[in-house]
Amino acid sequence: MKAKSSLPPYVCSYTGDLLAGVDEVGRGPLAGDVVAAAVILDPQNPVVGLADSKKLSEKKREALFDEIREKALAFAVARATVAEIDQLNILHASMLAMKRAVEQLPVQPEYVLVDGNRKPQWHYECDTVVKGDDRVASIAAASILAKVTRDREMVELDQQYPGYGLAGHKGYPTKVHMEALARLGATPVHRKSFAPVRRQLELI
Repeated sequence: MKAKSSLPPYVCSYTGDLLAGVDEVGRGPLAGDVVAAAVILDPQNPVVGLADSKKLSEKKREALFDEIREKALAFAVARATVAEIDQLNILHASMLAMKRAVEQLPVQPEYVLVDGNRKPQWHYECDTVVKGDDRVASIAAASILAKVTRDREMVELDQQYPGYGLAGHKGYPTKVHMEALARLGATPVHRKSFAPVRRQLELI
């Protein structure tokens, strides 16, 4: 049974239909892009079962991924690359990925809700929602699109760079990943500005 959020549902001051939720996935990993998604849901065609992507099984996320793409009024997925993460830092790269996702929506929103307590610098009317992926349906939908997209990309990178276990840990600093990094060194998809990767590069 899914754990309930201890926070109350978020009540937005905007009551129109062009409300976008935006979320990002991949701040913590040592490898891979940070991926963001933006979603405008259709009030007339709801998606049942939306929740924080981290609390859903992979099977459920995959099913909801397809349903969101089918039913949403608009959606977009964007990213900031490993090079941009190293250049800007992970916070600013995350903001850039979210900004790109919203700007790439085929239908522009009238209001945007951003997961967390920081928002990109942009012209959109918006608000931040702490734990928004548990409290706002459109943010939950965005978190699912972003996570499934990024997880699939890490599976592909695992084939390109075998031995690191990227398909399993998705780039996060697990024991398996850290041991592989020490044994094999960093790849082009590792974030050189992150301390464990930087330390490994200094040993070369």
